Amino acid sequence: MIVSNSAVSNYICLHDKVYSFFGGNNYLGLADNPLLKRAAINSIEKYGLNFAAARQTTGTSEIHTELEKLLATFKNKEDAVVFGSGYMGNRILLTALGGNYSSVFMDEFSHSSIKEGIPSDISEILVYNHCDPDHLEGLLKANNKGKPLIITDGVFSLTGEIAPLDKIHALSEKYGAIIVVDDAHSTGVLGKNGRGTPEHFNLESATNIYQTETMSKAGGVYGGFIAGDRELTGKIREKSSTYLASTSLPPPLVSASAASVTIMMQHTELRTSLHRNLKMIIDGVRKLGYLTFSRETPIIPLCFKLKETAEELSEFLKEHGIIVPFIIYPVNTGMYVLRITVSSVHTLEQIGELLAVLGIWINDNGSRNDQICC
Repeated sequence: MIVSNSAVSNYICLHDKVYSFFGGNNYLGLADNPLLKRAAINSIEKYGLNFAAARQTTGTSEIHTELEKLLATFKNKEDAVVFGSGYMGNRILLTALGGNYSSVFMDEFSHSSIKEGIPSDISEILVYNHCDPDHLEGLLKANNKGKPLIITDGVFSLTGEIAPLDKIHALSEKYGAIIVVDDAHSTGVLGKNGRGTPEHFNLESATNIYQTETMSKAGGVYGGFIAGDRELTGKIREKSSTYLASTSLPPPLVSASAASVTIMMQHTELRTSLHRNLKMIIDGVRKLGYLTFSRETPIIPLCFKLKETAEELSEFLKEHGIIVPFIIYPVNTGMYVLRITVSSVHTLEQIGELLAVLGIWINDNGSRNDQICC
């Protein structure tokens, strides 16, 4: 476990020593943004630390409704609903969609919030091979008695892969399925406007695609949200026990999130910088001889057969002033991952130093490198 004693940005302090930081999910560098911090401080001064109630009782403030209007504008939807954490989103949405599906088809690398979010009354849950539309179609064809729902991560948090949503959508139309995309790692990153995986694939007009999203990754803050038409948001507010029984999002997080959404809409250069930086790292690690299939997302995994190798490389980087964490993740992938993540605020000098140290390690250890293509 890495225990820091500083804010999280492109640098981090551990035991009062400064390291270049290529971990976490702070893709747009907003977690330490001065405008967000000022919004949070002002909100504490006006509203305190907690509204101390659920949204449907006395826990809704004017700033909640303002944030929801702002998120609806950002997502180009009629409405949005915010709640305590992105992890809650899949359970909230799958409950709200109840009656529209009777079976669930999920990617084998699905996030644990997807697995735990499936309602208990859904008995038919089928798992398709990771990012494999052909296997998915075989399952849909063989299990065609009910109303299917296909659920997938938009960007997979461990590997950085983008789900083949274009192909999944084509299958959904063929077999009458609805789609839920957990876009935690896509919002703010993918698409011209940062609206996530559907925008990336030019599928924003598809009426059978629903997204769950979070402010805790590219947004730099915390809290989950779902945007859609008013019928959907109304069902969430009326029927989701997870939403109804949860204390509302605290004032500093609401106000900081509003500032974050405004920045994401107004400052598209943050995504431009992010994609420039991630391309430099991806091209660089491949040129050095590392294997990674990451192409368009800020998650760049280096995967190994042996746990010891991944841990050794992580420690080697740390000894050279760079933090890239070895990840033990609650998804059984059969591999050990060193997960490089990049942000828009990483400097060219930092990227150069990262690649230089990775070059030293692979030159010294290439003969016993047990890396696999992940």
